[in-house]
Formats: sequence, structure tokens, C-alpha cells
Amino acid sequence: MPGAKDADTLARPGAEDGGGESPHPTRAAWLVEHLRQALLDGAFAPGTRLNEVHLSRGLNVSRTPVRAALQMLAGEGLLTHQPNRGFTVRAVSLSDIIEAYEMRALAEGLAARLAAEQGLTPAARRILKRALDDGDRALEEKSASEDRRAAYARANDSFHRAILEAGGSRLVEDVVRLCQRIPQASAHNVVAFDLADVRARHEGHHAIFAALVAGDAPAAERLMRAHVTSVELSMIRVMSRRSPAI
Repeated sequence: MPGAKDADTLARPGAEDGGGESPHPTRAAWLVEHLRQALLDGAFAPGTRLNEVHLSRGLNVSRTPVRAALQMLAGEGLLTHQPNRGFTVRAVSLSDIIEAYEMRALAEGLAARLAAEQGLTPAARRILKRALDDGDRALEEKSASEDRRAAYARANDSFHRAILEAGGSRLVEDVVRLCQRIPQASAHNVVAFDLADVRARHEGHHAIFAALVAGDAPAAERLMRAHVTSVELSMIRVMSRRSPAI
């Protein structure tokens, strides 16, 4: 895996925060997403200590929003925090990530089956359709890759959450929540963002939605399992190129 990057290499071109004051909420949200994507992409080696001063200088923001962002990412499991040591990049083995995806595939496949058997409510159908439309726009627009990836991550998360809720099983939701303790396996964290690859996976969302609307429970389960597995395979390809130890 690559070593720690200098904070200057993470700076967004032209980004300023008005002389060191806390940024506008949209800037704060960008800061969290910017650091999240850097961590998911392996910009910092596992165990690397993130220096708030260096990050704030490189990203041209004050230390306060940087620390808030690091605290949020520690809460998500991407970082660990220790008194007097600060924030370090969490080391997660590839085998743990694979197990989390395999559990996700089984659990979310079951959720899709249950949702199809019970039938989608009008509200669930609207949420899923909006997530599909948002995903379509995110993958087609010409914005910066980082913004596009963040927009797609939100749509992806909304789609998967809606199916879990439509399935109506607290146990299944608990299993998926357990899987999300491995942040690389969370539907919100798009680890492998090769555009062609993600577009193909998004087509899987459309196929799952069609099966849900048709009430085809076996197809919904099969398609969801295949979809999560395809995400797992993309992630393995990306992470294997970084280091054989990850």
C-alpha cells in the first residue's frame, strides 16, 4: 500500500476557508468526504498517524473542522483514536473485508426476498426510484470525479437502506449493521470507483428494483446477492493492487 501522502497533495484546487474560520456546512461536508475517500483509496498506510496541523495547512482549513472530520471518520471505523497519540489509520485485513461482504450478500439478499414477498409500499417505491434517478445523474454528470463519487455514494446508501427497511427484519438489519463495522464493506463507502464498473453495478440496482416491483422474490434475492458479490470483487481487485498484505 502507498505510504502516507503529504497533506498538500490532498488539497482541493482553489479551495479556501476564509482565513482559517470554520467553513460553511457544505465545505465541512466536503472535508469529511474528501478525507473519507482518501482513506478508502489507500492514500495513507494502515497505522499512519494523521497530523491535524499538517492536514489543516494542506487543505487550507483551520484545525477545528479537521479534528471534527477526523472524529467523525473514527466513529465510522476508518480511524482509531488514542489519547496523546491522536488519530491513526485503522488496519483492516482483506479477509475480514471479504467476510463482511459475504455476510452482506446473504443478509441483503434475504432482505430483498422479504421485500418482494411483502410488496413495496408506495413510500418505499418512491425512495428506491429516487435513489435510482440520483445514481443515474451522478454517473452521467460531468462534475469532478470526487463530487460524482460522493453523490453516487449517497444514492447507493439510500437504495440499500430502503430495501433493508422494506424487508422488515430487525435481525437482518442487525447483521448488515455488524458488517458495516468494517467500513470498506459499507454501502455508503464506495471503495472501487472505476466509472464503467460502477455504471455496470448500478444497472444491477435497476434490475433489483424491477424484480421487487414485480414481486419476484427469488429473482430479487438472486440479483441482490450477485450485486453485492460484484462490489466485493471490484473491491478485491483494487485493494490487491495496493499491497498483498491488505
